Amino acid sequence: MIDADGGLADEPLSADRNGKRGRRLSEILSDIALDVERSRVSVSDLFTAMGDRAFGALLLIFALPNVVPTPPGTSAITGAPLVFLAAQLMLGQSPWLPKIIANRSMAREDFAAIVRRISPWLARGERMLRPRLTVLVYPPVEYVTGLLCLILAIILALPVPLGNILPAIAICLFSFGILERDGLCILFGFITFVLSLVVVAGVLFAIVKGFILLLSAMFF
Repeated sequence: MIDADGGLADEPLSADRNGKRGRRLSEILSDIALDVERSRVSVSDLFTAMGDRAFGALLLIFALPNVVPTPPGTSAITGAPLVFLAAQLMLGQSPWLPKIIANRSMAREDFAAIVRRISPWLARGERMLRPRLTVLVYPPVEYVTGLLCLILAIILALPVPLGNILPAIAICLFSFGILERDGLCILFGFITFVLSLVVVAGVLFAIVKGFILLLSAMFF
């Protein structure tokens, strides 16, 4: 994978669904970024590269932009693919996205620049994770994780002020847990899910209460 200086670095491997050791997300992304035979990188390319780990990888990729403050409308754009993927995870289906999303692409150079920025942080996170509490990363608990991600993705897609950061963090935690078969990370995702609902409910309550007060001031 690409290290902090833009070079290649060796990383330990992660476990796939069958318990075998597989390549980590940071390594796979770096290989794609360094493939000079590519002119562009599409979402479908990521699907192919991730194999049966596509759920965790794509949930993470679409959730990450919402962890930090972004321009208005970003969460609505990234929320739609998350809804598709989370629903499929909940139903135990293979990951799939409509062609209009799967065919979206960017220049390989732009993709490589993004990978260089996120790779050191992604690698640090991966080094903290390992297969444990694996009962939480396989069905039927995995289907529950999909349901929670679906709820979070719907929240992300809604225009709720400050309502996207905590749900995005929760989805990222679930994604890392799925990728690295780390049940402890899934557990942290459950906790963040509850916090997300509390915060979003508080924001919505404040908005509704403010609207009612405004109407009262105008008409009474």
